Amino acid sequence: MTKQEQTVSLGKMAVFLVLHSGQAEDKMMAIGQDSGFRLYKGKVGSMDSAKIFAAVETAAKREGLINSQYREEHALYHSILEAYHGICRGQTGLGNIMRSAGLLFSIVRGPRIPGDADDGDWVAVALYGSMGAPIKGYEHEVLGLGINPV
Repeated sequence: MTKQEQTVSLGKMAVFLVLHSGQAEDKMMAIGQDSGFRLYKGKVGSMDSAKIFAAVETAAKREGLINSQYREEHALYHSILEAYHGICRGQTGLGNIMRSAGLLFSIVRGPRIPGDADDGDWVAVALYGSMGAPIKGYEHEVLGLGINPV
């Protein structure tokens, strides 16, 4: 695969990273870093929306993907909110309506298109996993993506 074929946009990188595991995940991390992205992948499970938001925000700060400036926190918050809205299919609630989520998340920061420094930094958050009633076997897969300028 040539360098040009390996170049992916910010949103695709977030989705690819959250969906891959093992050696494929390592390869996506390498491609992302070579493309100038800063990346992180983690996991969270909860019936409480606030815990999902907190896990992603804490990871982003701990890994240096955002700082404590309002505009950076605000961009991350809205990226999480968009991804969360996607996994909830418009009904943004978990525990209060008896739904539980087990999720992987990825955070990617950089230009929307690698090499386009004039566009500034953006942050993408992808959420992937299962959601359903808090009973084993009652869940289904979900995927959400949010992207905002920093």
